[in-house]
Amino acid sequence: MATLEIKPAETCAFDLLALGEIMLRLDPGEGRVRTAREFKVWEGGGEYNVARGLRRCFGLRTAVATAFADNEVGRLLEDFILQGGVDTRFIKWVPYDGVGRTVRNGLNFTERGFGVRGAVGVPDRGHTAASQLKPGDFDWDFIFGRLGVRWFHTGGIFAALSETTALLALEAVKKARQYGTIVSYDLNYRPSLWKSIGGLARAQEVNRQIAPYVDVMLGNEEDFTACLGFKVEGVDEHLLRIEVGAFKRMIETAVKTFPNFRAVATTLRVAKTATRNDWSAIAWMNGRFYESRQYPDLEILDRVGGGDSFASGFIYGLMTSGDPQLAVDYGAAHGALAMTTPGDTSMASKAEVENLMRGGSARVQR
Repeated sequence: MATLEIKPAETCAFDLLALGEIMLRLDPGEGRVRTAREFKVWEGGGEYNVARGLRRCFGLRTAVATAFADNEVGRLLEDFILQGGVDTRFIKWVPYDGVGRTVRNGLNFTERGFGVRGAVGVPDRGHTAASQLKPGDFDWDFIFGRLGVRWFHTGGIFAALSETTALLALEAVKKARQYGTIVSYDLNYRPSLWKSIGGLARAQEVNRQIAPYVDVMLGNEEDFTACLGFKVEGVDEHLLRIEVGAFKRMIETAVKTFPNFRAVATTLRVAKTATRNDWSAIAWMNGRFYESRQYPDLEILDRVGGGDSFASGFIYGLMTSGDPQLAVDYGAAHGALAMTTPGDTSMASKAEVENLMRGGSARVQR
């Protein structure tokens, strides 16, 4: 069974490049969007969150390919990215028309939820600069061939933004594979994004076109069912062990259908309440399954971005060790810690992640 052949770090300018949209998140804190009088702002985007986690928590060299309308909101987003240490040279700046009729930056109003009240997201992302990206907008031959990138990451959220972003994602994964760059893809099914452009049928059509160029596929059972058409039988959301078994059967079908998948991974979440989840992860690689430590009754402050932080930890483990067990443990621990802080992106350190992996306690540090 083939393992991942990752380019040596010294031959590449970047350890990872992410392609995706980054939005400004407006967070009402403990309150509701509908009654808020003030918001805290963060940046976030499914693909970008992975690059930022790898940079800030794990110290890798990362960059993002995206687009912003050139106005004060776009420059605020740029400032967030710079604070996160992610390289901004592949951001395309689009002239702003002064109103937002033709191009704008995306907003995402997000409640964290608490107890019996679930988290709520209200995206406002129509006509964004990133959604208008198209094939030819980036010089992939220069990026992957001249500069060099060890790992490329994108996902189903970006592919769902428009007809052209789906084509750009396909163009990018093909070019990455051409230059020997490892490709990961997070299916991240969002029904609202696909609703007006063909729904479930279009989601499967697009993702099945991209899947043959993916080395590391990420997604939960809903993602694999909705985006790739695989059915998971016997899932009981109240019993984690049954969900694991069902997911294993689904993965076995997926890797037979797409033999190019060299690793598949997902988080396993049972949401007892918005602030108390059972949390763990599972991965398949080299014909075997690997399960992380379980985090039962994990207390959650903000669940948004937990899966992206899992992805960055999992990628870090594979890039630095090649050991899928270590990788899934890094991912699960990083995702767990990321959900203890506000915002979409991780505030954890590598030392904290590794302490949690060893079973470290939450005693006060002085």
